[in-house]
Amino acid sequence: MTYQEILARVDHTLLAQTATWEEIRRLCDDAVFYHTASVCIPPCYVKKARDYMGNQMKICTVIGFPNGNHTARAKMFEAEDALNNGADELDMVINIGALKEKRYDYVEREIRGLKETAGSHILKVIIETCLLDREEKIKMCEIVTAAGADYIKTSTGFSAAGATFEDVELFRSHVGKGVRIKAAGGIQSFEDAARFIELGASRLGTSRLVKIAKQENIL
Repeated sequence: MTYQEILARVDHTLLAQTATWEEIRRLCDDAVFYHTASVCIPPCYVKKARDYMGNQMKICTVIGFPNGNHTARAKMFEAEDALNNGADELDMVINIGALKEKRYDYVEREIRGLKETAGSHILKVIIETCLLDREEKIKMCEIVTAAGADYIKTSTGFSAAGATFEDVELFRSHVGKGVRIKAAGGIQSFEDAARFIELGASRLGTSRLVKIAKQENIL
């Protein structure tokens, strides 16, 4: 797999609390230059990034981030606002407490409602694998499939750990037809990225790969 084939699957990401517009602008420039799948940026910068880039690059933003314990109504408002500001893709965080209480209907309804709001726009569901046991991860594969979301995503990158090869393999074995996989958090090399893709990930959430590409003059 070539460097460009890997970069084409990257959501080039900057979600740090300290992110400034100048940093986001550089992120957008790099994403366009390296032909990544999207930029993944905080909601407050979506409109400015859309105005800056036009239609050169897909814009992804986050909903209920990073903890997931916003109300469903608040997440719905965030999603509507992001789409109105020009977002193409939404990465939402589930209510992890509700999952652990086995309120599966609540978790599914929330995801389903956000997918209805997203419509033809891509919805990715972050389940924060490092906080879940194996049975909870499998259950979330079932719920994400039933709710009609487009992707299941491993991690926010803001918790105890990020994506693992084992979790991507587990997802691939348990998600339903049409649900794709995004590995995010802690992807440090093109070798690791290629392995995640080989195991079944269609998208990668990372900023590291573009930084490597710049340092090593790839492309």
